Amino acid sequence: MELSSAPLHKGQLPWRGVLLAASLLIYWSSPTTAQVSVEAVPPHVAEGANVLLLVHNLQETPQVFYWYKGENQDSNEIARFITSPGEITTGPAYSGRETIYPNGSLLFQNVIQNDTGAYTLHMIMENFDRKTLSVQFHVHPLLPKPSITSNNSNPVEGEDSVALICEPETKNTSYLWRRNGQSLSEDNRLKLSEDNRTLTLLSVVRTDTGPYECETQNLVSTSRSDPFTLNITYGPDVPIIFPSNTYFHLRTNLNLSCHAASNPPAQYSWFVNEELLSSSHELFIPNITTNNSGSYICFAYNSVTGLNKTTVKNITVLEPVTAPSIQVSNTTVKELDSVSLTCSSNDTGISIHWLFNGQSLGLTDRMKLSLNNSTLSIDPVRKEDSGEYQCEVSNPVSSERSDTIQLDIIADPTQGNSGLSGGAIAGIVVGSVAGVTLIAALAYFFYFRKTGGGTDQRDLTEHKSPASNHNLGPSDNSPNKVDEVAYTVLNINGQTPKPPTSASPSPRSTETVYSEVKKQ
Repeated sequence: MELSSAPLHKGQLPWRGVLLAASLLIYWSSPTTAQVSVEAVPPHVAEGANVLLLVHNLQETPQVFYWYKGENQDSNEIARFITSPGEITTGPAYSGRETIYPNGSLLFQNVIQNDTGAYTLHMIMENFDRKTLSVQFHVHPLLPKPSITSNNSNPVEGEDSVALICEPETKNTSYLWRRNGQSLSEDNRLKLSEDNRTLTLLSVVRTDTGPYECETQNLVSTSRSDPFTLNITYGPDVPIIFPSNTYFHLRTNLNLSCHAASNPPAQYSWFVNEELLSSSHELFIPNITTNNSGSYICFAYNSVTGLNKTTVKNITVLEPVTAPSIQVSNTTVKELDSVSLTCSSNDTGISIHWLFNGQSLGLTDRMKLSLNNSTLSIDPVRKEDSGEYQCEVSNPVSSERSDTIQLDIIADPTQGNSGLSGGAIAGIVVGSVAGVTLIAALAYFFYFRKTGGGTDQRDLTEHKSPASNHNLGPSDNSPNKVDEVAYTVLNINGQTPKPPTSASPSPRSTETVYSEVKKQ
């Protein structure tokens, strides 16, 4: 057997050959003083791969290398290498997949599980000393793709437990479980067998559906199953009826649907006033009338679980409302009086809403509504209550507004109001005060004139306009010089009352009274 005669077998990877060559070159080119040893590269290998039993730290070349399978030198010889003249012979344990190298290393190609075990290297040195070394490696099977089986194909929610088993069972293998891509571990409802190969779900619920995966691992390979979806039967839940509204317009089409969560899907029936109308999840009634009002029942049934649930919906069919009207005794109302507006409608089961100038009426403390909102009372009314009033009636399917009523609020002349503006009244007051002042001044003047004494006082000489250029007293050069007098001027301003139709004050009249007093 020659070194170059070792064939490449199926399953041998090119990089392993590179690794082997590098290892041998390192050994041959690296001097060392360590003791000789043998290493399995790698010690754990997948079935069908290669293993090298590599000799380390060989300081001298032995005369012969012997390789044996097992831990003893017996008839299980694999091969021997005689260094001079480089002759190789095989033994009874040789399988045709082994190659021995000049440095004593032994290569196994395309290993099988039976290759697992211990191997012995026996060397005869140049001085005929003998050295024996042992090494071992393990061959592990390539893990097949696992699959998941279940002991219950249709577990019922809240009643059954389910065991999921990862197949096949292999030695020296670890098992890992995932659901929705997340690792699973034990909790209150999840239990794992001692080797993790069996996953038990206690009292399953619908969220346990899956998908589940199991993964197998050993020292040399990993494999994962296809997703497994657990089929859990449940329901039905309480049905839901669509649409949710309960009032419908007269002469429209009634279209109802019913849905309940259930696996397998539920079977549905519709009952109206205890009469079966449909065996589908939908119910359609065209051009409904008030006779179609009543109790509608959706019945849901699961044939696997044997359970059923019902939902009742009370439906009322209504006619559209008609336009209301407003009655009021008088649309022109004196300020501080009261007024009542009544909304009249022939419809029943309606709501009434009031509007002011097209907007929702905001009630004040002067406003009150009757129990059913049909009558609006305002007491007392004020100018700001003037405007347009409407009432709106509605039921759950329609609404209508009345025509507008214009309410006018006017001032009441009997409430002590003269009709004069504030400015006019103020003018009258000022004029009255001025008149009283004028009368008092005239009285004082005449009294003074009547009681004035002798030559010390002159009579009132003249009543002149302030614009006059005449001298009111004799010149200093006059031969008949009299005593000097001082003139006092009294201006009396008065204001005449303003007519009721005018807010502006009347022109003021001014009277000037001159008096002379002898200068002492």
